[in-house]
Amino acid sequence: MTVHLADWLELAHTLDAASVDLLYADPPFNTGKTQQGIERVSTKEPRPSGSGSESNPSPAAGARLAYADTFASTAAWLAWLRERLEATLPALKPTASILLHVDWRTSHHARLLLDELLGPDHFVNHLIWTYGLGGSSPRRFARKHDDILFYAVDPERYHFEPPMVPATSNRMKGRLKKATDVLDIPAINNMAHERTGYPTQKPLALLRLLVTACCPPGGLVLDPCCGSGTTLEAAAASGRRPLGCDINPHAVAIARRRLASSKG
Repeated sequence: MTVHLADWLELAHTLDAASVDLLYADPPFNTGKTQQGIERVSTKEPRPSGSGSESNPSPAAGARLAYADTFASTAAWLAWLRERLEATLPALKPTASILLHVDWRTSHHARLLLDELLGPDHFVNHLIWTYGLGGSSPRRFARKHDDILFYAVDPERYHFEPPMVPATSNRMKGRLKKATDVLDIPAINNMAHERTGYPTQKPLALLRLLVTACCPPGGLVLDPCCGSGTTLEAAAASGRRPLGCDINPHAVAIARRRLASSKG
């Protein structure tokens, strides 16, 4: 089974040594809230005659989706993360990379933890995913980004294929350039076909970029907090091998359906 109903720590203890090429983890952010959404399911509706197809998938509401994103303290969150990272490190290949997706609440703590576990010289990038959506505040600059910490098991041997993105300057208009450490990729809008309704779902474009950049073709991509399975779908679609788990049975069911559809 590619998608397991299990805790990250439970799955980590079953992994073969030096088997994983890329660890991408998008753990709870410790927002202190219960994240909620409503599952979107596909229904078949007749299309107008002459459309070239007999049916058209359209979104409909399904089960209510939720998970608690609450820890007793930042120290408790950090202890939770440390235990799971330490259990997973033996499964990483010498050429493997780690992408840890966090936000302003914990990114500084998480970076110090990775420095401790791997060494500061194993740091590669502090990526900024800027997404633009969300509210504003009269008391601070609007928070419009997440942080993705990029570390290598061996800073001399890790895989990296620079992703190419559309150039924005007039001089290079219509051409591609190498991506910077600021990834300007829109969040998923409410009408997007890929939206599952699962809370905190990340866009497929973001995970495709990260997976193809940091994992070699045919490599094993591990997402131990896989949610609705975006990382796994990105891995499968780009010729990598996906492996994930989540403690939420609704998340696992959605991820399995997405992966089956991708393979189909």
